[in-house]
Amino acid sequence: MQAAVGHYAYDSVDRQFLADRIDEFSDQVERRLSGALTEDEFKPLRLMNGLYLQLHAYMLRIAIPYGVLDSRQMRMLAEIGRVHDRGYGHFTTRQNIQFNWIKLEETPEILRKLASVDMHAIQTSGNCIRNVTSDEFAGAAADELVDPRVHAEVLRQWSTLHPEFTFLPRKFKIAISGSPQDRVAARFHDIGILAKPGVEGPVFEIFVGGGMGRTPIVGQKIFDAVPEAELLATLEAILRVYNAHGRRDNIYKARIKILVQALGIDAYREAVKAELTQMDLARYRLEPEMVAAIWARFAVPDLTAPEDAAAVLAADRARDWMFDRWVWSNTHAHRVAGRISVVVSLKPAGGIPGDATDAQIGAIADLADRFSFGEIRITHLQNVVLAHVRQDELYTLWRGLCDAGLGSANVGLIGDIIACPGLDYCALANARSIPIAQKLGARFGDAALQAEIGALQINISGCINACGHHHAGHIGLLGVDKRGEEFFQITLGGRADEKAAIGSILGPALREDETVDAIARIVEMYLARRDRGESFLDTLTRVGDAPFKEAAYEAA
Repeated sequence: MQAAVGHYAYDSVDRQFLADRIDEFSDQVERRLSGALTEDEFKPLRLMNGLYLQLHAYMLRIAIPYGVLDSRQMRMLAEIGRVHDRGYGHFTTRQNIQFNWIKLEETPEILRKLASVDMHAIQTSGNCIRNVTSDEFAGAAADELVDPRVHAEVLRQWSTLHPEFTFLPRKFKIAISGSPQDRVAARFHDIGILAKPGVEGPVFEIFVGGGMGRTPIVGQKIFDAVPEAELLATLEAILRVYNAHGRRDNIYKARIKILVQALGIDAYREAVKAELTQMDLARYRLEPEMVAAIWARFAVPDLTAPEDAAAVLAADRARDWMFDRWVWSNTHAHRVAGRISVVVSLKPAGGIPGDATDAQIGAIADLADRFSFGEIRITHLQNVVLAHVRQDELYTLWRGLCDAGLGSANVGLIGDIIACPGLDYCALANARSIPIAQKLGARFGDAALQAEIGALQINISGCINACGHHHAGHIGLLGVDKRGEEFFQITLGGRADEKAAIGSILGPALREDETVDAIARIVEMYLARRDRGESFLDTLTRVGDAPFKEAAYEAA
């Protein structure tokens, strides 16, 4: 067995489990197709395997644990998009990928193809612990304190088919990072974990009770420094308290955030401590040998680079201003001299955020093989990362991305829009997220304009479930239905970093085109009122909502 760069390598036990699981689901699919199972009987079975029934077709959501996959897995995703969908896939805010035009009878074949490259769709739906997400620059970032990937893998193994947590009151989401810069929205998760160095190994700052949706809440710190050995026991106890006391009578009040708010964080903490006293802690102890054994299933790339790599990059930037602008927005500092991390934008001007064609997915796999050890990261911001690129090869990589239609220089800028699929696909949505995202992307598509505006995040959700994370957008848009017509509510001031905040509603909802114009006027107001070097959020904090509200509604 050869370990894969960046993620855990399966063994024969893992692969046999997947084969047995697919055989079981294949029988269930056959019974549904024959009419032996009704849709009501089939629904919980398909959801346990990541299969949703949307407005027009089945949708399959495929897990990408902690957002890391390799080139062979990426090529398989391209094949599924080409053969079983309509030539594309949609990368989500949970570091997963969705295919929106799946035929039920082809699902077992798709799952077998996924299993052939050690992938699956288990626990991408249902009231269970969903895909554990992590920092897209884990193990590469210059500012990282602890590489969280091994602990993300520990959590994946612990949570997969956990006998107590398969039927929780509601879905449950966990994120983990090892950087002082919160790049995982830890405080907007049911459990958010920030790893940091301790005296005798890593310790974990844990937040609980965060989330968006109908009741957006910023999570609260429950523990400041949990030792590595006690991590699993602590998480187990947090979930046991939720499983025992979380509401099951009202789906809208079933998330852990509601329980934490009802009890108060201090009472919840005491309940967790009481649960720990009743547990066999030795059973949950995460020993260093266990961590080391899991780390051994990760391949370590050779990150050496030529001494002149940085000088070559500087010369390339000096002779090509378009490349220079792309490097400015789409790269991140690497911990190793001569290396750099690249963010591949899936947000072309006027495009659909998070979508990639099968050809583009395949091209990313090829470029990953050439430039980043075959390793690929998916971000919760619906982009792709190649984490370990040599600086002297960056220009060649950029040219390859441009040839594939993946050269947009807009990461972290206003064109880097986050959006859910909305009413074009989702049966829960009130409005279409895609058309307004495309209009905003086109409106602000000019690279020079985006650079002038600077850091500004637009998030769009088609309904109150907030899959587009609109509460955390610097500018957030929520689709609402008014007497059968689609409107959008604007929020300002959200953020998902270490200063996490929920955006404030600006005023009445507007029609789609009115909303696009209102956003343009909000941006114009920001450019007019900002001080030198001041970000949108800084300006908003200094001057307040009033001037932006006046600008937004001046022609409404």
